[in-house]
Amino acid sequence: MDAEPHVSVHHCHSEKEDIKFFYMNVLLMIEILHRRLLDVIKDEFDRNGITELNGVQGLLLYNIGDSELTAGELRSRGCYLGSNVSYNLKKLVDMDYISHQRSTLDRRLVQVKLTEKGKKLRHLLVSLYDRQLETIEHPGGVKAEDLAFINSTLSRLERFWTDQILYRL
Repeated sequence: MDAEPHVSVHHCHSEKEDIKFFYMNVLLMIEILHRRLLDVIKDEFDRNGITELNGVQGLLLYNIGDSELTAGELRSRGCYLGSNVSYNLKKLVDMDYISHQRSTLDRRLVQVKLTEKGKKLRHLLVSLYDRQLETIEHPGGVKAEDLAFINSTLSRLERFWTDQILYRL
């Protein structure tokens, strides 16, 4: 009888170590994957002779899409790790990829939308993602159910982190 609780305690200790290991690995992988996505976008630009843009700027163009958004709305739509969204938006305006105007409802807010030049570049990224979808399963080895599981898990993790902030857990 004494061996059973000892095994149970040891097993719990091992589970705590396991969850810490996997949690820390997930944190690292999220950062690595984001940086790798930015590299993929920049590589696509380079292959197409577009040298003036970086991966973050490409993500901004992609996330604007057909919408008219404020910088705050854009920030909440995407992850722009280590970047200044306002700075990148200004650069995109200067290069004529996006246009901007003051909101008619709140003059403090500036709304941005893609120009024709920006729409062409966004189409390049849509094509990139479409090509990736053609090969993600074969030879990529990533199946739809794998992505569904990852999406579900990451959504729960995002809710957990949001609760940490909202409820100061």
